[in-house]
Amino acid sequence: MSNQSDTIPPAMTEKEKMLAGQLYNSFDPELLQERQTAKRICFELNTTPPDSSKRKEIIKQLLNVDDAWIESPFHVDYGIHVRVGKNFYCNHGVVILDCNRVIIGDNCLIAPNVCITAATHPLEAEKRAAGEEFGAPIKIGDNVWLGANCTICPGVTLGDGVVVGAGAVVTKSFPDNVVVGGVPARVIKTITTEKNMP
Repeated sequence: MSNQSDTIPPAMTEKEKMLAGQLYNSFDPELLQERQTAKRICFELNTTPPDSSKRKEIIKQLLNVDDAWIESPFHVDYGIHVRVGKNFYCNHGVVILDCNRVIIGDNCLIAPNVCITAATHPLEAEKRAAGEEFGAPIKIGDNVWLGANCTICPGVTLGDGVVVGAGAVVTKSFPDNVVVGGVPARVIKTITTEKNMP
């Protein structure tokens, strides 16, 4: 006879639900603590002079990366779910809501006031009022340029070499080497590179 504990999986923590893309309670104590830690580090970064060598240490603490240049103000939900590649540049006013994984490739440029949001909320008001939300991962390829004031929505994947026009709202994924723009974003043109020339 099988033990009941063998047949009933252990309950998922709210953090596990969050990273699995399920509804979770954003007011869970563990998640609140992690967000407070990120807010404290962001505050420290945003109040540190731009010419201070301490900024590099703070960025390392927040995103665990050595090769990044981030202008202030900069805000994340957690920071620990963000991975950035080599030669990362982030201009003023960028917000990354990383309630799910946000992966950014090498040589990426992020213009001012960009919002990268893995977070979203239920349509039902009662669930929103109860603090329930969910998210989906975002993946941004190498050599991507996100134009000023654009928004990257949950679940989006952008291929290598993508350029997102200023003010665009990206609600779906796009392949390599395209320029996208508009609300919602659509392909405006294909970028011809030496690699994809006939």
